[in-house]
Amino acid sequence: MKPIETTSPQASVGAVKLIPTDDLAVSILQFSGDWVKKATIGGSASEVIAELAFKQKPHRLLLQSGDLTAWDSRLPTCLIKIGDECQRLGIDVDVAGLPEGVQGLLKLARAVPERTGARRSEQGKPMLTEVGKAVLAAWKDVQGLVYFIGEAILAGWALLRGKARFRPVDMLLCIQDAGPSALPIITLISLLVGLILAFVGAVQLSMFGAQIYIADLVGLGTVREMGALMTAVIMSGRTGAAYAAQLGTMNVNSEIDALKTMGISPMEFLVLPRLSALVLMMPLLALYSDLMGIIGGALVTVSAFDVSFLQYYNETRRAVHLSDFSVGLGKSVVFAILVAVAGCMRGMQCGRSASAVGDAATAAMVNSIVYIVVADSVITLICSRFGV
Repeated sequence: MKPIETTSPQASVGAVKLIPTDDLAVSILQFSGDWVKKATIGGSASEVIAELAFKQKPHRLLLQSGDLTAWDSRLPTCLIKIGDECQRLGIDVDVAGLPEGVQGLLKLARAVPERTGARRSEQGKPMLTEVGKAVLAAWKDVQGLVYFIGEAILAGWALLRGKARFRPVDMLLCIQDAGPSALPIITLISLLVGLILAFVGAVQLSMFGAQIYIADLVGLGTVREMGALMTAVIMSGRTGAAYAAQLGTMNVNSEIDALKTMGISPMEFLVLPRLSALVLMMPLLALYSDLMGIIGGALVTVSAFDVSFLQYYNETRRAVHLSDFSVGLGKSVVFAILVAVAGCMRGMQCGRSASAVGDAATAAMVNSIVYIVVADSVITLICSRFGV
């Protein structure tokens, strides 16, 4: 049988040679070359083990040094791997032909067994444990939300009494960011939503020749529901996540701790301007969104159906009342509070790492949308119950 040799083009690179003998029950494994820098450990051991397991299957394996020039821990590592596989296959290993230093290292490695439980292993956890952890995490979030809302109420009460400590320029910057800076995206989304509502209603109403009532559908749907809802969703991803990232970065840089050390309340100095700015700007943005949605519906109705702009305008005035605007504005105020609370709360609770800032921004957006949908459902049910 031709010997197996694992080596590289350079002669000094460590090599392993499996030499069969006349006695089929005995094989010789010879190590040669330089086992310091470029020794082929993984491939050599794998080929030798494959040859022993599937071809020769000897009862005894003799390890010899051969033309071994230099070695370090790579050689004992390879020997231990081969020895473990031989033990699994029931092959006796004789290391008498190796250098004394290698034999001493092998004896030392075998003398100290591997500590039980030292290796990491994935252990499945019972379902009840996972459910318990989820419940505890949810309860912790509820406690944090209640505590944050209480702190925000106290900060708002201090603002009403004129004792809140924050810089007016911060309030102006927050108003600028939450108001005029959001107009482009609000304009685009609201126009598209109005177009979609008009097309959806036109498909059914045109079957009965009632295209004029597209104005009712778009006007009421936008003013009572879609204007405030879409504005809140946009602001949750644009402003709420930004609040979480800003406050989270301040938490990472220990700026919030510095404010506490100076005796300044972070709720008043950081959270209150952002919360107040969003509460002031969200109703105005919702009104602007209502206008853009109605204009979008008018573009579809006037251009694609036999309805003039004056007819669309008059039908919208007849269908939409002040109470409908009040419902939309009330929703926008509630949505503004929820978006600001979710963003600022996640930012204040942010960890001390860069990844925690991204997690806080993501959690703020997700929580904002969940709060918005739940609150919208509750308010719609209440309005339906009281006939508003």
